[in-house]
Amino acid sequence: MFVLPVTCLLLCLEIGASLGAVVQVPLTASEATEVDVKPKKLKGRFLHITDIHPDPHYRPNTAQKKACHRKRNKKSKNNAGYWGTPYSDCDAPTRLTNFTLDYIGKNWGNEIDFVVWTGDNARHDNDRQIPRTPAEIYDLNRAVAAKMERVFSSRGIPLVPTIGNNDVWPHNIMAPGPNSITYEYSKIWAKHIPFPYLQVFQRGGYFAKEIVPDELAVISLNTMYFYDSNKAVNGCPYRDRNDPGNLQLDWLEVQLKEFMHRGLQTYIIGHVPPSPGNYFPECYVRYVELALRFQNVILGHLFGHMNVDHFFFLEEIDLQILPEEENKVRITGNDAALYDTLITEFAELPKPKPSEMDNYAVVNVAPAVVPNPYLPSFRIFSYNITDPSYSITKGKKREHGHRRGKRGDKSVHCKEPKYKNTWRCHLQEPWNSDTKSPSRLNQYWTPLGYAQYNIPNLGEANKTHPPRFELEYVTFDPSLLHPSPEDDLDSFVYPLPPRNLPEELQDPQVNKSSTYAPYKMKDLTIPSWVKLGRKLADENNGKLRKKFRRFMYAGRKGF
Repeated sequence: MFVLPVTCLLLCLEIGASLGAVVQVPLTASEATEVDVKPKKLKGRFLHITDIHPDPHYRPNTAQKKACHRKRNKKSKNNAGYWGTPYSDCDAPTRLTNFTLDYIGKNWGNEIDFVVWTGDNARHDNDRQIPRTPAEIYDLNRAVAAKMERVFSSRGIPLVPTIGNNDVWPHNIMAPGPNSITYEYSKIWAKHIPFPYLQVFQRGGYFAKEIVPDELAVISLNTMYFYDSNKAVNGCPYRDRNDPGNLQLDWLEVQLKEFMHRGLQTYIIGHVPPSPGNYFPECYVRYVELALRFQNVILGHLFGHMNVDHFFFLEEIDLQILPEEENKVRITGNDAALYDTLITEFAELPKPKPSEMDNYAVVNVAPAVVPNPYLPSFRIFSYNITDPSYSITKGKKREHGHRRGKRGDKSVHCKEPKYKNTWRCHLQEPWNSDTKSPSRLNQYWTPLGYAQYNIPNLGEANKTHPPRFELEYVTFDPSLLHPSPEDDLDSFVYPLPPRNLPEELQDPQVNKSSTYAPYKMKDLTIPSWVKLGRKLADENNGKLRKKFRRFMYAGRKGF
């Protein structure tokens, strides 16, 4: 079968079906012109967008079982939709990519400070008759990057991209760099990788970017070198210090030390989230140790890949040697079992004292733009820009807090061959936890909450009735969305612009039982996440649990 090159798809408005190609609007850029990039007054918000998966071969009214590429089913309910097919295994038509980015640009382009963009800008390799090629993968990434630049960079909004497991060929497989993948993306993302990090990126596919010079940064990791599906790497073994995962974590450690010394706060972003079910065991242990050791520097861990909206904890217990029968529950795949796994994990959370919050870090996994297998979504985070008073202080050697379960004695087990050459027996650095850091106490740079939007009418949308993004939920207590009588109206910063909220939440007197705001979190500090986890673990909070589950799977039946 002849497959038209993607580059042609990006230039042509319509392709003849006789060529065996797709009749579909290609990825397009808006008519916005380039503007001078000047420092702007902070809005206190940023966008997290992930897993776009545009598919240039997508055709409406084709069979879902054929990846929405060909053959029409007799039963119309199983056919591909015009704007995309919700709750299916099909990727996104490029018109959905255009619609999503244009919508965000129109409604949020003047309301955000930066964009974190966590990978997978090419289609899945789910059709043997139209196999993916490196050329198509790179062309799709160029097209998405060009669209993102026209929507955001033209407004002076920094973009921070990451490499996804479907942005490489074969998917999931990436050999140690420098290689053709790191070289190609260093060209595709040339505008977004600071020059001092260019050689680092060409070696390993990771970099850091200062969003607010000397104050706020984002570290973009290449999780392919931690992902246990990547059989081209060794998985961070202690005795192989040149393994690309170890080299990346060595770099991350140096980067975090430098940021701490300079007084910067940072977000860590990547594609595949750090969990025992996703990472090689030794890579996971090293990541957890760095996340906890530099808790005073790291504002949050933001990832994609799973397509399921959820959060989970990295814990001090992950660094201990446990008897095999008492190992922690693993964070599993993106199906119904994940909900049960998370609730089990949350049920084991103790009620820690403030100092024992040292033992936790929170990973936020955002849902995808691609309606595979849920609904197109994006997330707007808000953060504190009103109190520039915090300065980082180095932590002292800490005493570990509450420990649950029976743990082995490292002084004994680390002499055994099984453990002697593992990272658990060699991570002895003091931690830099600080009860007054922005990740622990609401102040300057602290993440305050997020609003999540999706398209509930995607299945009904057609040429004459376009899709419609709607607010799915907010993490905030509704009372925090508007100034209180005690607030200074001249200095109050709205976490979310009222015009971007549904009418119910635009009213300052809104009932606190709003269906859009079930979590009522005062901020996104670690203590607030632990509190929410403990609430979800409580069997008496059945309504809250149902909401959490519905949000995880975007209301898909059977989940």
